[in-house]
Amino acid sequence: MVKISERVNAMQQSAAILVDQKVRELSIAGRDIIGLGSGEPDFDTPEHIKDAALAAIRAGKTKYTAVDGIPELKAAIKKKFYIENNLSFDISQISVGAGGKQIIANAFAATLNPGDEVIIPAPYWVTYPDSLKVWGGKPVIVECSQTQNFKMSPGQLKAVINDKTKWLIINSPSNPSGAMYDANELKGIADVLINYPQVNIMTDDIYEHIVFDNRPFVTINQIAPELAGRTLIVNGVSKTYCMTGWRIGYGAGPVEIIKAMAKIQGQTTTHPSSISQHAAVGALTGEQKFITTHVEAYQRRRDTVVKALNETDGINCLTPEGAFYVYPSCAGSINKIAPNGMCIETDEKFALALLECEGVAVVHGEAFGLSPHFRMTTAAADEKLKEACIRIQRFCKNLV
Repeated sequence: MVKISERVNAMQQSAAILVDQKVRELSIAGRDIIGLGSGEPDFDTPEHIKDAALAAIRAGKTKYTAVDGIPELKAAIKKKFYIENNLSFDISQISVGAGGKQIIANAFAATLNPGDEVIIPAPYWVTYPDSLKVWGGKPVIVECSQTQNFKMSPGQLKAVINDKTKWLIINSPSNPSGAMYDANELKGIADVLINYPQVNIMTDDIYEHIVFDNRPFVTINQIAPELAGRTLIVNGVSKTYCMTGWRIGYGAGPVEIIKAMAKIQGQTTTHPSSISQHAAVGALTGEQKFITTHVEAYQRRRDTVVKALNETDGINCLTPEGAFYVYPSCAGSINKIAPNGMCIETDEKFALALLECEGVAVVHGEAFGLSPHFRMTTAAADEKLKEACIRIQRFCKNLV
């Protein structure tokens, strides 16, 4: 009998991926399912990005590339940081991988030793804790409740830092809550970190462009440039450019970390798809006006969903500041009985009963480290979201 490693056995499967798999299975079986578990844009990849990929194919750019990114893409990323964020990086400080997940995994592999601790504010993206566990790291979860807008305070950060702390993860705008740190809030976090030079900062900015109500996006290097020597910015083209399947993420940070990440990538996946890299060049250097149109749609959908959920029995939902999710509390539904006879003891039971009774698929909050909540994507057609809200309202009304 094959014995699987203890590290792999300790990992959890991605809850969002499991929900998507369940949706596919139920749909094939003929059920009318509204799947709102997946975190990807419902818009198609823009044509000019497809054209860049096709041009690369026709030009024969289908061979091996540099391990951590073709020069053209690194140059485009460097220019993006300078123009959009007023940050200067050398090409040697940039790494391109097969999605943001690989950049994060490479960074942990390059820096963590067994017992090193990584501070993760909750709710968090489901990948963070399990990605670092593979390399012997220990996640230190800091619960950031709805009453504090799902954001970590400087006092909470200071209370958990110790000699074993290796990383702090910041995700703004956040998956799953849509919470976004403003300049003053980041300054408070930075003021704590200044006193702990052993702590690196990983700032996941993947939803940088999906920001609502004319809020300015800021990343911690802009607020505290003195931290740049130990900050890794993680980003990618998946969310902004509707390129989830193309699998291109990138990171920018200290040369030592970037070099180590390239070493690891060279012995695992080598490089990301050559065609996807050329498509990403087209994304970063081409037409950008569609982003505004998409963000306007996401904001409209957010407003529709938040209003409907706050009119639902037992549900309370904050208004997200960015990204394309809502993270409502279902505390008012706990310990009630669903129409299928299930007792809603947890947010996981809430999500299971909702799927079984009404055919609406969401991801339970426990998977993101903070209960009782659930995550629901708003990256779906308006009518689909409206119908989902009607079903959720009916489900909650029928709880006893």
